[in-house]
Amino acid sequence: MAAASPCDSAHTLPKNVVIKTEPETEDVSVKRDPVIPLIAPVSGLQPLSWSQDHRLAVCTSSSLAVMELVCDVHSNKQDLTLHRTSIPVPAEEYKLRVGPSVELSEAMVKFATHPDPTVRQAFLADRVINPSVGVHKGIKYASWSPLGCDSSGRCLLACLTLDHRLTIHNSHKRLEWNTLVDLTKKYSERLKERNYARKDDKLPQTNLQDFDELQRRFRMQTPLRMEWSSIYTIKQVQPDNTGVDLEMVLLAVLMENGDLVLWKFVLPFTDGADVTFYDIIESGVTRPSDLAWWEYENADRRMSGLIVGSEVGPVKIMPVSLSGVKGYFTLRHPVILWKECDEIAVENIKCVPMIHPIHKSSCSLIVASRGCYVFWCLLVISPAGLNVHNSHVAGLHSLPVVSLAVSQQGVAVYTCSTDGWIKKLTPTFTESTLIFKQEEMMRPENLTGRRIHGIAVSRNGAYIALVSTQGMVDGYHPVNRTYQVHFVTLKTPEAAGALLLRSPTQNLYKMADLLDLVRWQILKNKSIPASLQDELDQKIREADSPYLWRFKLFLVRILHQSLQSPNTENNWKPAKEGIKVFIRDEEEEDGEDKEDAVKEEGEPGGEKLEKEENQEEQRAEVQAWMNTVETHLMRENMKKVLGVVYLNTWLAENISIPTCGLVEYLSKDTNDRASEVLIGHIKNKMNKQTFSERCSLCQDVLPFTDHKQTMCKNGHMWLRCALSYQACQTLTFRRCLLLDSIARLPEPEDPEWIKKILQAPCTLCDSPMI
Repeated sequence: MAAASPCDSAHTLPKNVVIKTEPETEDVSVKRDPVIPLIAPVSGLQPLSWSQDHRLAVCTSSSLAVMELVCDVHSNKQDLTLHRTSIPVPAEEYKLRVGPSVELSEAMVKFATHPDPTVRQAFLADRVINPSVGVHKGIKYASWSPLGCDSSGRCLLACLTLDHRLTIHNSHKRLEWNTLVDLTKKYSERLKERNYARKDDKLPQTNLQDFDELQRRFRMQTPLRMEWSSIYTIKQVQPDNTGVDLEMVLLAVLMENGDLVLWKFVLPFTDGADVTFYDIIESGVTRPSDLAWWEYENADRRMSGLIVGSEVGPVKIMPVSLSGVKGYFTLRHPVILWKECDEIAVENIKCVPMIHPIHKSSCSLIVASRGCYVFWCLLVISPAGLNVHNSHVAGLHSLPVVSLAVSQQGVAVYTCSTDGWIKKLTPTFTESTLIFKQEEMMRPENLTGRRIHGIAVSRNGAYIALVSTQGMVDGYHPVNRTYQVHFVTLKTPEAAGALLLRSPTQNLYKMADLLDLVRWQILKNKSIPASLQDELDQKIREADSPYLWRFKLFLVRILHQSLQSPNTENNWKPAKEGIKVFIRDEEEEDGEDKEDAVKEEGEPGGEKLEKEENQEEQRAEVQAWMNTVETHLMRENMKKVLGVVYLNTWLAENISIPTCGLVEYLSKDTNDRASEVLIGHIKNKMNKQTFSERCSLCQDVLPFTDHKQTMCKNGHMWLRCALSYQACQTLTFRRCLLLDSIARLPEPEDPEWIKKILQAPCTLCDSPMI
């Protein structure tokens, strides 16, 4: 079943080689500013983790630092825009509960002075069991859930501290982090209820006075790693025997004894009490080291498993049973990927789904670091069964690999060692195996000679983040060691623009890292690339999709920002000149005004004035262009909202959506045939009835003359919801991440179809409303 394939040391390639990457593009490594200093040393073996919603988590000894990449359309600065938050490490030390406190204290005293030196030494050297050794403070590991798991449609964050506390967090309006549930405490309570029995409910035969039993109770609840699964859809039967589709996600936690504990989160996850224990899998792996999900999908056939690595060498996949998930099959038995016990630890396990270009079938590429080598395994499911091809890539680094990252866009593997060298591996398919093309990444000069602790690749492969030491200053090591996070480009802006035009997701927010590269190019050149603009216009003529119009609006907005004159004044500084003018005499002011007038007449300012007029004219043209694209997007969304209103209302009724105002606004354009037909159907259903919006302060009519805001005759102005176009007359509402528009909060009396409208992303930038 398992077949060992040759590594990439071969000098001649087979004839039937197909490279599983995107079309060849020039990847240029350019360091972007700013460099982010960390206030505490990094901690954990894998300190960097990049989420699907463009947030980078950095594990440090004092907190989990989070940096969100924001593709800001309201700024003309060329630097990266990063929104920084953090989750502090709890001040109180966490202690695992393994039994009665009196019995535990007696066991601690007994084993600290045990006559057998092997037992005594094992107890004294164990940081988990022996409290006198001391516990390290910091973050051990962080893992991001898939996009769309919290109430705002963003990612949840699982955080594991060095004192073995596993918690789940979500961000509240990008300003703070909330702890939703403490899974370590929840699992400890479950074990206590079951009297620390094994999965087969067999109760322990001994108490804490037995050292093996004491070790077993600690190891069965000491988490090492945790990873999130993909989002699954399950059927839930209601009391009236109707079925409702629910979404869920699983969190797999690898314990020190090799157990895999699965927790179930029903989405959107908002309350910690809703998390439920799903299953426990006994892997039988001694000294486990790392964990990753294996998920296979081919047509209607889907399977899942958990890849478990060991410190002694073996790697295997444990089956996961997903009952109630449509189309899922379960592996019959564990799959051994590598069985040699060579005492080389397995770290940084990654799994990438791929399409085999020769066999035209789904397959999975699993990579992991083992010392100085990179272990890889290709899983191909055929009618004959599951085929396993594995080998190692040697000769990459002279020192052990400390971090490994995989780019899903184009499938490239990036590895780095402590000496600072970063290598890129590109998989090449043959008939029966894989060959990896090795490339050495060009490092910016100011990153050479630094120790790198970890790397991570952004969602679409636009950037690679590195955390490193500060390096030498003037040829000397600094007195205090500091750590920094750097961002280096992996793609050119031209390649990013090409990927954006053929994006399969059709969502600008999910492509924010690629958008930032295009934004950077426009701000530098102060123009939209002609090739990109022509191809975009051609695609809009072929397929008039809202995604392409949003992309066009983004380009025009950035162009408008690039034409703005830079602000050289510091707004926070007091205006000293204004103060001087305030205390002067009127005669002095009149004299200086005359002198300034003489200077202006004498200066040759004709060319300067003409240049300013041209720039102002250009800005006005771009502003008009921007208004046209924005109006088109809004009109198309209005027609979509009116279509939903027409399909979900039987009689003319006064609903929260201003139907009459939308009809009146769309009627202004007489060249839109689609809106004329829709308006005709709406008017027939309204039966000449009109429902006007009214101001909550004076009960006057609110006219619908602008899609952004409205004002009554008494001067009360209200912003309009960008999703339902209702005037937001409450103190609380939601805003999109780029502050483009607002949306009102759903009310309890709103029907489900209106709540669904209010769950949509921003009409202009695709970012979620929070």
